[in-house]
Amino acid sequence: DSIHKTLNENLADELLDIIMQRSPSFFEQLVVDLMKAMDYGDGFRTKYSGDDGIDGVINEDKLGFNLIYTQAKRWNPDVTIGKPEIQKFFGAMMGPPRIDKGLFITTAKFSKGAREYAEAQHIILVDGKQLTALMIEYGLGVSVQKVYKIKRVDTDYFEDDILT
Repeated sequence: DSIHKTLNENLADELLDIIMQRSPSFFEQLVVDLMKAMDYGDGFRTKYSGDDGIDGVINEDKLGFNLIYTQAKRWNPDVTIGKPEIQKFFGAMMGPPRIDKGLFITTAKFSKGAREYAEAQHIILVDGKQLTALMIEYGLGVSVQKVYKIKRVDTDYFEDDILT
């Protein structure tokens, strides 16, 4: 309903504002935490400098056969990320080791060219709007304040005693 939608939109805006006040390294860890909350597996943030454009690594399985590289850009939400940034990330995925799965998450937006290039390279793009929606859905950085119970008649309760 519209009240629920408005509450979530306000919460999303508030989340984005708070994220923008945190450090880039906090944001990189947030991305790893989100992937974990979404059951993609365990992961870690790479060293801040000299990471060759890879900000995090997610292990989809316990032995590390399936890896996902992440790029996390905490940029102004009004900025539009273009194709060159995605190309740089794809270059970093070429390794060594070569990784087939990439996730580029930002607080900003993506251009049409960036989206088309990412799709061709099998890189998943998540913009600020999608990021906050995922955080709300998977309970990362948010907590439940109130739950409303909607009750209905329990027909099973009344079933055994029908007037004849």
